[in-house]
Amino acid sequence: MPETEGKVVAITGAGSGIGAATALLLAGRGAKVVLGGRRRERLEALAARIEEAGGEAAWIRTDVTRRADLAGLVGLARDRYGRLDVLVANAGVGLISPLDDLCVEDWEEMIDVNFKGVLYGIAAALPVFREQGRGHFVNVVSTAGLRIVPAQSVYAATKNAVRTLSEGLRQEAGDSLRVTVVSPGVVRTDFAERMAPAMKARIAEMNDIALPPEAVARAIAFAIGQPDGVDVGDIVVRPTAQG
Repeated sequence: MPETEGKVVAITGAGSGIGAATALLLAGRGAKVVLGGRRRERLEALAARIEEAGGEAAWIRTDVTRRADLAGLVGLARDRYGRLDVLVANAGVGLISPLDDLCVEDWEEMIDVNFKGVLYGIAAALPVFREQGRGHFVNVVSTAGLRIVPAQSVYAATKNAVRTLSEGLRQEAGDSLRVTVVSPGVVRTDFAERMAPAMKARIAEMNDIALPPEAVARAIAFAIGQPDGVDVGDIVVRPTAQG
């Protein structure tokens, strides 16, 4: 895919799952990837894997709840490669629970990571994209925002907030910037790692139908690989067996 060759792509939540799969796929297609995540050892190992395969990668520890960390991720892209073409906002948490459980700290964390983390990425990258005259935001949300179910209302709300934000950003972006929203369904990742046991068991029941993260990575790569002037706005990627 020649449109991907040489592009500089920063990815949050790059240490595992969809973020890591996206980094590997794009680097394999000639992109220069800048990896952001909270776990240094995973970022370092992923960058080494990409470089051993002949790709180019840089990494920096990035906690998306810290505005300065997003500025650092964008700054690393510019310092290392001279520009930033794409910011993939992939970092997210899904601490799902019934509202009656009153897991207020979990609600706050989902707001901070899933929504404010995207806002901080926009704050860091938008001035750079304006200065360059081009750029692409890819925001990873969820099918949880398309079909609301019990125990996922706060999580879905944060994802739908990003969906709304992305549409407003698209309308304000003008003809030189692109905005894509990717909504994955059930994906085989460590997403449920921090959930309560009952919720984790419910998610585990869906593993048989879950997509590999590479399926979502291909959708992201498809949007990024379009020629200038072509904006892929919304992509939904879910298992055929998902209701």
